[in-house]
Amino acid sequence: MSDTVIAVEGLSKLYRLGRVARHDTLRDAISHRLTHLPGFARRSRQDDATDELWALRDVTFEIKRGDVLGIIGRNGAGKSTLLKILSRITEPTNGRVTLRGRVASLLEVGTGFHPELTGRENIFLNGAILGMSRAEIRRKFDEIVAFAEVERFLDTAVKHYSSGMYVRLAFAVAAHLEPEILIVDEVLAVGDMQFQKKCLGKMQEVASGEGRTVLFVSHNTAAVQNLCTQCMLLEAGRRRFFGATNEALALYVDSGATTGGPAIDKQVVQANSPVLCTSLAVNGNATDRVAVANTAEPLEITVEVRVTGDTRLSMEASLCDRYGNKLVLCSPGHDQDGEDTHRLTPGHYRLRFRVQLPQLFRGHYLLDLTLAQPYVCKYASFPLAIELAVDSSGLSWGRMYEDAGVPVGFMVVPGRVTAERIGNL
Repeated sequence: MSDTVIAVEGLSKLYRLGRVARHDTLRDAISHRLTHLPGFARRSRQDDATDELWALRDVTFEIKRGDVLGIIGRNGAGKSTLLKILSRITEPTNGRVTLRGRVASLLEVGTGFHPELTGRENIFLNGAILGMSRAEIRRKFDEIVAFAEVERFLDTAVKHYSSGMYVRLAFAVAAHLEPEILIVDEVLAVGDMQFQKKCLGKMQEVASGEGRTVLFVSHNTAAVQNLCTQCMLLEAGRRRFFGATNEALALYVDSGATTGGPAIDKQVVQANSPVLCTSLAVNGNATDRVAVANTAEPLEITVEVRVTGDTRLSMEASLCDRYGNKLVLCSPGHDQDGEDTHRLTPGHYRLRFRVQLPQLFRGHYLLDLTLAQPYVCKYASFPLAIELAVDSSGLSWGRMYEDAGVPVGFMVVPGRVTAERIGNL
């Protein structure tokens, strides 16, 4: 007997944008007849003028029993469409899917829950939907409740649950009712860090200890790297890569993490922010190029900003690996007035942030930069928009992930921010 539990051959899914879906109901039949009467001919032709979107195009792969497959890609790459087809929620346009075993899916918060029913009732309802008998559900009931940590709210209608409580209970049911194939979308991002760690550990246990198959979609590259035995990268609905997880993540990061224009164009600005960055340089390098740093010398980040209102302003930077996992937090020190912030009135300013990096391996890193009023609000940020090439070798202070792949801490190094007024508004 073959160990292959999921076989996908030439899978494609076409959506027609702008067209209202029709169903085989009396209402749709009457509506369809009326819109095709002579007086409605022009309107009907306009409705039929639609755009086509191939969410998936000719995707083929196989997964064996006990494998943990990570599925990664940018938003709109086709990841959720693929999982919906595998979960039998929607049908493919072309291609074939062969599944051997019972499938449990967790694609959206509260999938399969009825808001008016209690947590207890929804456990039995969701278990029945997954094909479990009442006896099987009763046998696993206490484990599900303990894992979800919702004992106090078990007899409360789930419409009163927070999104985190929803996802905890939904994941607990899906993971404990012994499916041969477990499909998990990005919903774990709703839970807190402790629960995400517990879920990742449970998926490892399900795959390695119980020999079941897991499909895991996530933008958390640390989790994918530590959990998945292999990985598939989707781009614009097509399979770009299927194989080793590290190779897939490297292709994913290289495909768009630091390309596509200068960092200044990637700043995220708070609505009605009085602070806007107008130029950015790292060690004298404009950020449309890779900045170069040496750990023997201080790192200097220079930002020019336009300030439209009275505010206090400081800067903070995070050094991340190529997967976006935070390694070093570069935080301002303290001056005699307390926090190292600067009181700014309307005008143009040049801020300089100098920090001494710890010893790092030679290689490429990513910088997060934030302009904020500490403990009050964030004005502007540059998430993973700056690529930093470290041109020196040294001792690495090591990996910071526990078994489940969740960051457990990072090094904090002090820095110093200075501000210089360079013009008026």
